[in-house]
Amino acid sequence: MTDPMIVGWSHTRFGRSDAPDTCALMAEAVPQALDHAGITAADVDGIFTGVFNNGFSRQDFQGALVGMAVPALAHVPATRYENACATGSAALHGAMDFIAAGRGRIALVVGAEKMTATPTAEVGDILLGASFHAEEAQIDAGFAGLFGQIAASYFQQNGDRSQELAMIAAKNHENGMLNPYAHMRKDLGVAFCNTISDRNPRVAGPLRRSDCSLISDGAAVLVLADADTALTMRRAIAFRARAQANDPLALSRRDMLAMRAARAAWTQALDRAGVTLDDLSLVEAHDCFTIAEMLEYEAMGLAEPGQGHRVIRDGVTHRDGRLPVNLSGGLKSRGHPIGATGVSQHVMAAMQLTGDAGDMQLTGATMAGVFNMGGAAVTNYVSILERVR
Repeated sequence: MTDPMIVGWSHTRFGRSDAPDTCALMAEAVPQALDHAGITAADVDGIFTGVFNNGFSRQDFQGALVGMAVPALAHVPATRYENACATGSAALHGAMDFIAAGRGRIALVVGAEKMTATPTAEVGDILLGASFHAEEAQIDAGFAGLFGQIAASYFQQNGDRSQELAMIAAKNHENGMLNPYAHMRKDLGVAFCNTISDRNPRVAGPLRRSDCSLISDGAAVLVLADADTALTMRRAIAFRARAQANDPLALSRRDMLAMRAARAAWTQALDRAGVTLDDLSLVEAHDCFTIAEMLEYEAMGLAEPGQGHRVIRDGVTHRDGRLPVNLSGGLKSRGHPIGATGVSQHVMAAMQLTGDAGDMQLTGATMAGVFNMGGAAVTNYVSILERVR
C-alpha cells in the first residue's frame, strides 16, 4: 500500500466571507484546485468533504454539496467527514486510504465552514459539541472556558506563563501579516497581547481574547493522486509519514497537560518517516488557543513537560528559529473555519515545500510537519511532508 501525493490545492481568504454558505465557499475553491492540479472534473474518482457544522447551518449532507457547487462533480462518489477541529485531516486520511486501497487514482479533499453568520454566543455552544457533554457542557465561556481551565492547571503546576502565551500570539500575528489568506493580518505585539484591556479582555481563566483563535469562514481544497500518477504531474508532495492517535473524550479520564495522544502521534509519524524534529524545516501546528501551542511544543519533543515556555522564550519557533512554527499565522491569525483547518494546514505546508508561499516563504524548506487536533487533543493527526516533484 503506497500513500498518495498532493498534486494541487486551493485556499480562499479566511475571515468574514460574503459567501452565504459552505456550498458557495466550495464553488469558489474547488475549480481553482482542479486548475492548479491541471485536471478536470472528469478525472476525479472520489470526493472527501470535511465540514463540522453541528448547527452552523440547517443544511447538512455536506458531502453532496460539492456536486451542487460544481455540477460536473455531481456524479462522483462523495463522503462527508466530521472529527471536531480535526475534521479536515479526517477527510484527508479518508481520501488517502481510498487511493491507497486502489479504489481510485485521484481524489478531492474539500474542507469548509461558514461560522460568522452565527451569533457569537451560539458559536460557543456549537463548539462545545466537541467536548463530553455529560460532564463539560456547563463550562462557562464555551470551548474557551475548557482551554481556560487547562491553562489555569498548567500555570498552577508550572508558574504563570501569561507572558509566554502573549509571545506565541504575537509571533503568529506577525507571521500572519505575510499571509494573503489570513483572517487577521495585524501585528499585535507582545505588549498588547499581554495586557488586559477593553480591546483585549480576559475571556476564560488566564486566557485573553488574543490567546483565542478566530471565528472564521473559509474553504481549502487538496487534490491527491496515486504515486504513479502524481509523478507525471506538475508537482508532487509526498507523505513521508502520517499518524493518528486518540485519547478519551472526557477530560476527567486523562491528564490533558500530558497530551499523551498528541505525543504518540508525533512519535509514530517521526519514527515511520525515519526522521527527527531536526530534519523538519517548519511545522504548521494547531494553535486554537495559545496554551495549545505551548503544550504542543512539549508533545512534539521541543521541550520537557512544563518547559514549553522556554521554546518561545529562546526563539526556537520564530521565523528565524531552529524550527519555525505557524509561518502562515496559524489558527490564531490565519483563522479557524473548523472543517477547513486541517486541509488549510496541509496547503500552507505544501506551498512552502514548492516555493510558492510568496511573502511567507522560508528559504530552503525541504520537509514540513503538520499537527491538527480535534477537541482538547482528543484526536490527533501528524503528517510529515516532503516534495518529490
